[in-house]
Amino acid sequence: MTMTEPPVDRDTRTPPACRTGDDSVTDDDVTRDDRPESARDRVNRRWQEILQETRVAQTGVQILFGFLLSVAFTPVFRDLGTFDRAVYVATVVTGASATAALIAPVSLHRFLSGQRMKDELVGTAHKLMMCGMVLLALTIGCTLLLILHVVVPGLLAELLVGGVMLWFALCWYALPLWLRHRSGRRGDDDPAVRE
Repeated sequence: MTMTEPPVDRDTRTPPACRTGDDSVTDDDVTRDDRPESARDRVNRRWQEILQETRVAQTGVQILFGFLLSVAFTPVFRDLGTFDRAVYVATVVTGASATAALIAPVSLHRFLSGQRMKDELVGTAHKLMMCGMVLLALTIGCTLLLILHVVVPGLLAELLVGGVMLWFALCWYALPLWLRHRSGRRGDDDPAVRE
C-alpha cells in the first residue's frame, strides 16, 4: 500500500467462499443500526435463522412421527380396513421423509463443516426445509384423515381434512407468497428503491 492509496478496511472485504451471485442489499441485509451487512454476516445470519426454524419443525415432526409409530402396536389397529391401513402407510412414509428432510441440514453441516461452503449449505438447507415443510403438511393431513375417518362417519372426514389442508396451504404458502409479491410491488412503486 502506498501513501496515496486509501487504507483498506479488512473487515469489510468479502472472502471468496462467502460471495454469492446476488450481492444486492435487501431490507433483510441491513443491521439494526442501518448499516448493510457483509456477505459473510448475511450467510451466517441466514444459517442461524435456518437452524432456529429447523429446531421448531424437527420437534413437531418427531413428536408426530413417534405417535404414528406407536399406532401400529395398538389393539385398534388390527381392526382398521384396507383404506385406513393405506392411509397409515402413506402417513408413516411422509412422516419419515419429512423427518429426513428437516434433519438433513444438521447432517450437511457436520459433513461440510470447515469446508468454506456455508453459502452452498444455506441454499441447500433452505430447499430441504421447504421440502420438509411440504412433507410435514402432508403428514399432518394424512394423520387427520386417519383419525377423522375412524371417528367421523361418511364424507365429513374428507371434507374436514380438505378444509384443514386448505388452511395449511393459505398459512404456510399463499400468505408468504402474497407478502413477497406485495413487498416487490411496493418496491417497484417507490422511486427511492428504483434509483
